[in-house]
Amino acid sequence: MSEVLVLVDHVDGAVRKPTYELLAIAKRIGSPSAVFIGGADKADAVASAVKGYGADKVYVVDDAEIKGYLVAPKAEVLQQLAEKSSPAAILIPASGEGKEIAGRLAIKLSSGLITDAVDVQVKGEDIVTTQSVFAGNFTVDAKVVKGTPIIAVKPNAAAPEQGDGAGAVEQFAATISDAAKTAQIVAAQPRQATGRPELTEAAIVVSGGRGTGGDFAAVEGLADALGAAVGASRAAVDSGWKPHTFQVGQTGKVVSPQLYVANGISGAIQHRAGMQTSKTIVAVNKDEEAPIFELVDFGVVGDLHTVLPKVTEEIEKRKG
Repeated sequence: MSEVLVLVDHVDGAVRKPTYELLAIAKRIGSPSAVFIGGADKADAVASAVKGYGADKVYVVDDAEIKGYLVAPKAEVLQQLAEKSSPAAILIPASGEGKEIAGRLAIKLSSGLITDAVDVQVKGEDIVTTQSVFAGNFTVDAKVVKGTPIIAVKPNAAAPEQGDGAGAVEQFAATISDAAKTAQIVAAQPRQATGRPELTEAAIVVSGGRGTGGDFAAVEGLADALGAAVGASRAAVDSGWKPHTFQVGQTGKVVSPQLYVANGISGAIQHRAGMQTSKTIVAVNKDEEAPIFELVDFGVVGDLHTVLPKVTEEIEKRKG
């Protein structure tokens, strides 16, 4: 069975949920092999974590030489590893960094690239992906026809599947070119923690738009009751009510959660392009003719400042 390389998404050795989702997808294709690029002191914990989700092999790449540089060294690591192992596919999280790594890797391997896949299946002998394209107007199936398929997969495209893999650990030493070290990070400041899930990874997203009037208290209250991330439309961000990091849309973040709740959002194409691959969509809006209602599974015509507190109260009651 051919290997499928999965780039481990982690923060200082803490493995993030998209990695486990990619391992579940990798099992459909072949034998999952996790690629951990990080500190050697974190390798054992990472190997144990990914083994619990089916990784048959764990490649450990000590990042002592490349830490502090941008994405080019990681692309070179994956290139050399792919040339060594001849994988059936390479799966990478569709984050900003992940998609840049994937693009550079595709050039280095002269291979086809698919980004923002929301599903990956094996059909016959082909690896077939599902994507939303042209600002979300079309859903297409696609496959790579040249080289090793390199696929950047959106969070929540698959459910993590626990199950022990062999978890064999192999140290891999890559040779990094000087050209890959020309861009270096000289300073970094951690983003202030909110206690909520990361927007692009959350299983539930509760967003607010112009209809909030700048008051996100009801939106945030519902999000906290559901354990959800908070998002915002471009109108809310442009008005200064939320930072750009909260923006969902074509010029913001693209999300694909299990549940998306849009509150006071009209549903312009700019916003729809960022959330319409969500599994279930609910909208609350005072305007019964708002375009968002053309897209939703469930719609509520009403004032979000009245509706959301009642929903939050009922959720808390049932949780209690």
